[in-house]
Amino acid sequence: MSTKPEKAEDDIDAFEALESEEKEFVKDAEIDRILKAFRLDAYAVLDLQPGVPESDIKKCYRTKSLLIHPDKTKNERAPEAFDRLKKAQNELMDEKHRERLDEAIADARMLLIRDNKWTVDSPELKTEQFARDWREKTKMVLIDNEHRRRRQMKAQMQEEGREQKKADDEMEGRKRKREHEQDWEKTRDQRIDSWRDFQKAGEKKKKKKQKPLG
Repeated sequence: MSTKPEKAEDDIDAFEALESEEKEFVKDAEIDRILKAFRLDAYAVLDLQPGVPESDIKKCYRTKSLLIHPDKTKNERAPEAFDRLKKAQNELMDEKHRERLDEAIADARMLLIRDNKWTVDSPELKTEQFARDWREKTKMVLIDNEHRRRRQMKAQMQEEGREQKKADDEMEGRKRKREHEQDWEKTRDQRIDSWRDFQKAGEKKKKKKQKPLG
């Protein structure tokens, strides 16, 4: 009996196993890339160049999200990578956020040119080294912007806290005033009776002094 069909089946199984391992390798590599990407730069997380149209952002996200979806891989880090990918896509689809990011990237480029005393026409700007330096400078600008944003948020929260305390103090003051007025009203009759008793006692004392002797 021939063993060729069995050998062919073994070869197919081996090929499918190899193909499956290759797919998992690609998924693992993409998950690793996303988690290592600078998270403040949504372009870096999606592996896109600044200035791409929205259609490219959507297409890139769709492709990568299907590749690393937690339901399609056993990689334990897939959920975290998927969340970062989704966050990056949302940030780039947000017009204001993307505008701030593009502005930071442009600022990093101009700072790099200024620091090296180049011009916008300098040949150095077309080198791979400049591209790498630009990415690093962008990180620094984004980190500075994030620190500034957090300081502003902290200051705002502190100011809101002071305003809230002021409002609470005013409310407490009004509450004490109302309670004082209520207490004063509750003892009104008692005060009036005491005053009347005092007056009567005074009148009796006065009459007693005026009573003639003998």
